[in-house]
Amino acid sequence: MPLLRKVEVTTGVWLVEVPKAGLCVLCGCPADVVKHLMKRGLIVSTEMNGVPFETGPNAILLSDAMVQNGSFSNLAEFPVLQMLYRQGMILPDHPGNTGVKPLLVGSADQVQAQMQYIYRGNYGLVTEDEIVETGIDPVTAHAMMRMKLKFAFGQIRHPTDLLDTLVVDTDPVEIRNGVIIRRILFNVFQFSFEGETAVVDLNLPPFETYDPPYPLGYYQLRREYFAVIHSGEGDGWDINRPSMASILMFQGRIFLVDAGPNILYSLNALGIGVNEIEGIFHTHSHDDHFAGLTTLIRSDHKLKYYATPLVRAAVVKKVAALLCIEEEAFGDYFDVHPLVEGEWNFIDGLEVMPVFSPHPVETTILHFRTMWESGYRTYSHLADICRLDVLRGFITDDPALPGIDQDLYDRIAAEYRRPADVKKIDVGGGMIHGDAYDFRDDCSGKIILAHTSHRNTRAQKAIGSTASFGTVDVLIPSNYDFIWPFAYEALASYFPGIPCHQIRGVLNNRVMTFNPGTILIKEYTISDYIYLVLSGSVEMIPIEQETRNVLSAGALIGEMSGLFGVSVSETYRATSFVQALAIPVSLYCEFVRRNDVFPDLSRVQEYREFLLRTSLFGEVVSSRSLNRIAQAMTKITVGGGLPIDPGPGMVGMIKDGSAGRYLGDHRFETLRIGDYFGEEAAVFATPCLFKVRAIDPCEVYLVPAEALRDIPAVRWKLFESTTKRTRAMLEMGEHARVLIRWNDAYSVGVQRIDSHHRRLFEISNSVLDQMDRGSPAAEVTDSLGLLLDYARFHFAEEEALMILYKYADMGSHRARHNRLLERLSEIHAAAAVGDGYRKDEVLTFLQDWIVTHTLSDDRHAGAFLNSKGVY
Repeated sequence: MPLLRKVEVTTGVWLVEVPKAGLCVLCGCPADVVKHLMKRGLIVSTEMNGVPFETGPNAILLSDAMVQNGSFSNLAEFPVLQMLYRQGMILPDHPGNTGVKPLLVGSADQVQAQMQYIYRGNYGLVTEDEIVETGIDPVTAHAMMRMKLKFAFGQIRHPTDLLDTLVVDTDPVEIRNGVIIRRILFNVFQFSFEGETAVVDLNLPPFETYDPPYPLGYYQLRREYFAVIHSGEGDGWDINRPSMASILMFQGRIFLVDAGPNILYSLNALGIGVNEIEGIFHTHSHDDHFAGLTTLIRSDHKLKYYATPLVRAAVVKKVAALLCIEEEAFGDYFDVHPLVEGEWNFIDGLEVMPVFSPHPVETTILHFRTMWESGYRTYSHLADICRLDVLRGFITDDPALPGIDQDLYDRIAAEYRRPADVKKIDVGGGMIHGDAYDFRDDCSGKIILAHTSHRNTRAQKAIGSTASFGTVDVLIPSNYDFIWPFAYEALASYFPGIPCHQIRGVLNNRVMTFNPGTILIKEYTISDYIYLVLSGSVEMIPIEQETRNVLSAGALIGEMSGLFGVSVSETYRATSFVQALAIPVSLYCEFVRRNDVFPDLSRVQEYREFLLRTSLFGEVVSSRSLNRIAQAMTKITVGGGLPIDPGPGMVGMIKDGSAGRYLGDHRFETLRIGDYFGEEAAVFATPCLFKVRAIDPCEVYLVPAEALRDIPAVRWKLFESTTKRTRAMLEMGEHARVLIRWNDAYSVGVQRIDSHHRRLFEISNSVLDQMDRGSPAAEVTDSLGLLLDYARFHFAEEEALMILYKYADMGSHRARHNRLLERLSEIHAAAAVGDGYRKDEVLTFLQDWIVTHTLSDDRHAGAFLNSKGVY
C-alpha cells in the first residue's frame, strides 16, 4: 500500500493523499471542483456517533497562475466551505472538528489573494463606511451592518481566524506531519513523504479548459420577444445541474441573470455565442453566481453590467482581490450601468426593479417586466433569499444589537410575495436560503423551485414547478424574426458607407442551420458560399498549427477563399447549433467589385489572416474587429541582436523571425511568430520589467493599444499572460541571485501593496546582480530606470489607497516617498552619465528603502487599512 497516493480529479486538478500523516491535499481549485470530487467518489457521506458529515480534502494547493486559458484557477470559497461546514471542521462538538484548520498552500501572492477573496466572499462589504461609499445613507448603512453581524454570529472574522496558510517556494517546506512540498518549476510541485514522491503539474495544456462536472446536451432556441430560458436550477453542491441562473430574451437581445461556473459551456449548449450577449444582471457575489465573470470577458465587446451600486461594490472588491488589480479596472472589461434599488429602471423597453434582500453579502432580488396587452408581462428572480422564519428570529427592537427591525421584515416578506407571471425562487433551506413554504399562498402564474441539490419533497411539488436545463417560458411570443436586424447590423458595420439597398440585397439569402459537430467548410476546399455567423459558435481548426480559434456571431467564414478563388487552409466546424447566412460567392464578389471595396479588403487581408491565427486574436474576436485592428497596424523590420522598442502606446507582435525577452542579460523567454510584447506599458500603464531584443532578423507588426483596450477578450489575455510572466520571475534561480530576500515579516497585510513590494524586491535584485556581475553600465542604467519607474507607479497607487481611506499620516508618508524618489533619481542620473557609484552604496540605499520603509512606515499604513477592512 503506497504511503503517498496521487489521483487525477479532472483536467488540471489532482488529489494527493497521505493517510498516515492525516493529510489530503486538493491540488488546484477551479470552479465546481467540489462537484468533481463528489462525482469521483473522493467526497462521500458518512456518519460517526450518529452525526452525518462528509469526507474530503483538508488542504488546498493553489495554482501559481490565478487564471488559465480564460478561467479562474483558484476559487477556494466552496472547497473551504465544504471543509468547515460539511466536514464539520469548524462546528462545535462535531467529530470532524479535531482542532486542525483547513490549510491553503501556495505562493505568497496567491495565498494572500485567496484569503482576501474568501473574506469578501463571506461578508461582501465589511464596514459601514464601505456601505456609505455606495450612496447608502448612514442610518440605513448601520441597519445593514446590524443584519450582517447577525448572519456573522456577531463578528466579522478574517479568514486567518479560520484557516492556516503555508507559503511554498523552491525550498522544501513541511506541510504537516512530515509531508514535504517544494516547487520545482512554475506551477509544478513535488510532494515527498518517507521516501515516496509525487509530482503535480497544475498547468493547463494550451487551449484546454477546466471540464464541467455535468453533461448538458445541445439546444436550438428561437429568438422571442420576451422569454426566460432556464439555464440553471441547482446550487453550488448539485453535481448534475448548473447553479441557479436564467437567460432573458427581450426583443431578440440576450441578457444573463447571474454568471455561475461553466457559463460558456452552458451558453454553447444553448447555441448562444458570447458575442451575442447584450449584458448581465447580477444579484450578488457568491461563487455559484459569480465565478463565470472572467469567461464572459471573452467577448469582443464590453458586456453591459447591471447591478445596484451596493452589489457592484461587493462584486468588484472580490474580483480585485482574486486578480490583485485595482477596483477601477472592472470598468475596463464591463460597461457598468448602475441600477436604482426599489425603482423601475428602463433599459430600452425592458424594465427591471432590484430590491434589497437579506443575505451575508450584498444581494438583490430582481423583478423584470415589459408592457403588453392588459398591462405587463413579468418575471421575478429570487436568488439566495432567506427563509422568513429565520428572518423572524432576527427581529429585535434594540438598535445596538445584531438583527433587523420589524419594518424591514415586513418589506422583505411583501417583496417575496409580489406576484409575477413567472417567478423563480431559491428553496435551498438552511440559514441563508429560501423555503418553498413561504410561497404557499403566492398568486404568481408559475413558481419555479431552484437553488437546491435535493429532490423536491411532496409538499414542495404541490407549491412549485421544476424546470430542466434549456426549457423556455415564453412571456410574449415573437411575430418577427430578430435574426435579420442583427445580420444587417453586422454587414453594415463591416462595410460602412455602403447603401442600405445593396446590403439588403446581400441579406436576401437563406439562413442555414448547422447541427453541433457539423463541418461548414472543410480544409483544402473552395466553398460555394461565404457564411455570416448569426448565432452559436464555430471552431476554426488549422491542421498544420496548434491553435484553437472560436468564431462567434458576426464572423465571416470563407471570405478570402471566395474573393481569391483559393482553397481554405483550415476546417470550420460548428460547436453548437449554428445559424449562418449563406451568401453565394458570386454574389459577394460582385457586391465587393461594385462598391469598390476590394482594394481595402485586399490590403488588410494579410494582416487579418495573421491575427486570426494567433492565440491573442483567434478566439471570439469578430471579423469587423479584426478588420479595424488590421487597418491600424504597421510593420517594421529589426536586425538580429538589436533591441525592439514598439514605441509609446504600441504592442509588438512577431510576424517573422524570433526575439528574446530579457531581464538584465538573462534571456527570460523566446518570442516566436504570433507572440506579443510591450502590453505592460501600452495597455496597463505598468512599467515593463523586461527588454526585448531580436535573436535573428525580425519582422514585427505594431498594433496601437487604443485598438485593443475596448476588446475585453484581448485585454484579458494580455493581462493573463503578463501576470503569469511576472509571477514566473521567481523561478529564475541561479540566473538572478537573491541579494536582498523577501521575507513574510515584510508583509504589510494588504494584498495589493505586498504584491508591489515583491516586484520591487525582484527588480532590485536584478540591479544588484548586474552590478555584482560587472554588467555593462548601460544595462545597469536601464535596470535602475525600470526601478525608478516602478517605484513611481507603486508610490502613486499606495498613496491613492491611503487617500481613499483618509489615512491621517498621508502628508508625511508622501514626503518620505518623495525623498526616496529623489535619492533613486540621483543614483540613476549618476549611472547614466558614467559617474562613479559603488555597489555597497546602492545596496545600503535599497536595504534602507525596501526594508526600513516597508517595516516602519508601510506597516503603520497597513494596520490602518486593515482597520478599515482592507487586506
